[in-house]
Amino acid sequence: MSFSVLLTDDAVRDLEELYDYIDHHDVPGKADYVLEQIEKVFSSLSENPRRGVYPNELVSIGIKEYREIFFKPYRIIYRIIEKNVFVLLIVDGRRNMQELLQRRLLQA
Repeated sequence: MSFSVLLTDDAVRDLEELYDYIDHHDVPGKADYVLEQIEKVFSSLSENPRRGVYPNELVSIGIKEYREIFFKPYRIIYRIIEKNVFVLLIVDGRRNMQELLQRRLLQA
Protein backbone atom coordinates (compact mmCIF):
# COMPACT_ATOMS: atom_id res chain seq x y z
CA MET A 1 0.00 0.00 0.00
CA SER A 2 1.64 3.20 -1.22
CA PHE A 3 1.51 6.55 0.53
CA SER A 4 1.83 9.92 -1.17
CA VAL A 5 4.88 11.86 -0.01
CA LEU A 6 4.26 15.60 -0.03
CA LEU A 7 6.71 18.34 0.90
CA THR A 8 5.48 21.42 2.70
CA ASP A 9 6.66 24.81 1.46
CA ASP A 10 9.08 24.91 4.40
CA ALA A 11 10.54 21.52 3.47
CA VAL A 12 10.98 22.59 -0.16
CA ARG A 13 12.79 25.70 1.04
CA ASP A 14 14.94 23.56 3.37
CA LEU A 15 15.91 21.32 0.47
CA GLU A 16 16.74 24.26 -1.80
CA GLU A 17 18.85 25.94 0.88
CA LEU A 18 20.64 22.68 1.68
CA TYR A 19 21.40 22.08 -2.00
CA ASP A 20 22.68 25.63 -2.51
CA TYR A 21 24.87 25.48 0.60
CA ILE A 22 26.46 22.17 -0.38
CA ASP A 23 26.85 23.31 -4.00
CA HIS A 24 28.82 26.37 -2.88
CA HIS A 25 30.85 24.84 -0.03
CA ASP A 26 31.62 21.25 -1.00
CA VAL A 27 33.15 19.31 -3.87
CA PRO A 28 31.46 19.44 -7.29
CA GLY A 29 28.64 16.93 -7.58
CA LYS A 30 28.13 16.52 -3.83
CA ALA A 31 24.90 18.56 -3.81
CA ASP A 32 23.44 16.37 -6.56
CA TYR A 33 24.45 13.23 -4.65
CA VAL A 34 22.82 14.45 -1.42
CA LEU A 35 19.65 15.43 -3.28
CA GLU A 36 19.46 11.98 -4.92
CA GLN A 37 19.89 10.24 -1.55
CA ILE A 38 17.21 12.37 0.10
CA GLU A 39 14.86 11.61 -2.80
CA LYS A 40 15.50 7.89 -2.17
CA VAL A 41 14.46 8.47 1.45
CA PHE A 42 11.22 10.05 0.21
CA SER A 43 10.63 7.03 -2.01
CA SER A 44 11.17 4.65 0.91
CA LEU A 45 8.67 6.64 2.97
CA SER A 46 5.98 6.04 0.36
CA GLU A 47 6.31 2.31 0.94
CA ASN A 48 6.93 2.21 4.69
CA PRO A 49 6.36 5.54 6.46
CA ARG A 50 6.07 4.04 9.93
CA ARG A 51 9.69 2.89 9.87
CA GLY A 52 10.82 6.30 11.10
CA VAL A 53 11.35 6.95 14.78
CA TYR A 54 9.85 9.61 17.00
CA PRO A 55 12.20 12.58 17.44
CA ASN A 56 13.69 12.45 20.95
CA GLU A 57 13.19 16.18 21.41
CA LEU A 58 9.43 15.76 20.93
CA VAL A 59 9.01 12.47 22.78
CA SER A 60 10.59 14.10 25.83
CA ILE A 61 7.62 16.51 25.96
CA GLY A 62 5.02 13.84 25.16
CA ILE A 63 4.51 14.46 21.43
CA LYS A 64 4.35 11.40 19.19
CA GLU A 65 2.61 12.66 16.06
CA TYR A 66 5.84 13.31 14.16
CA ARG A 67 8.46 10.87 12.95
CA GLU A 68 11.91 11.22 11.53
CA ILE A 69 14.22 9.37 9.22
CA PHE A 70 17.88 10.04 8.59
CA PHE A 71 20.30 10.51 5.77
CA LYS A 72 23.17 11.43 8.08
CA PRO A 73 23.74 14.08 9.16
CA TYR A 74 20.37 15.21 7.80
CA ARG A 75 17.13 14.64 9.63
CA ILE A 76 13.84 14.49 7.76
CA ILE A 77 10.86 15.17 10.02
CA TYR A 78 7.43 14.15 8.78
CA ARG A 79 3.88 13.41 9.79
CA ILE A 80 1.55 10.68 8.54
CA ILE A 81 -2.05 11.71 7.95
CA GLU A 82 -4.25 9.03 6.39
CA LYS A 83 -2.50 7.94 3.15
CA ASN A 84 -0.18 10.94 3.04
CA VAL A 85 3.30 11.56 4.38
CA PHE A 86 3.89 15.27 4.89
CA VAL A 87 7.58 16.15 5.01
CA LEU A 88 7.83 19.17 7.29
CA LEU A 89 11.52 19.70 7.93
CA ILE A 90 14.81 18.72 6.32
CA VAL A 91 17.72 19.85 8.43
CA ASP A 92 21.30 19.20 9.37
CA GLY A 93 21.01 17.30 12.65
CA ARG A 94 23.94 19.22 14.14
CA ARG A 95 21.76 22.32 14.50
CA ASN A 96 19.91 23.26 17.68
CA MET A 97 17.01 20.90 17.09
CA GLN A 98 14.98 21.75 20.19
CA GLU A 99 14.68 25.38 19.16
CA LEU A 100 14.08 24.58 15.51
CA LEU A 101 11.37 21.99 16.23
CA GLN A 102 9.62 24.33 18.62
CA ARG A 103 9.66 27.17 16.13
CA ARG A 104 8.73 25.13 13.06
CA LEU A 105 6.39 22.44 14.34
CA LEU A 106 4.94 23.41 17.67
CA GLN A 107 4.12 27.04 16.91
CA ALA A 108 2.66 26.29 13.47
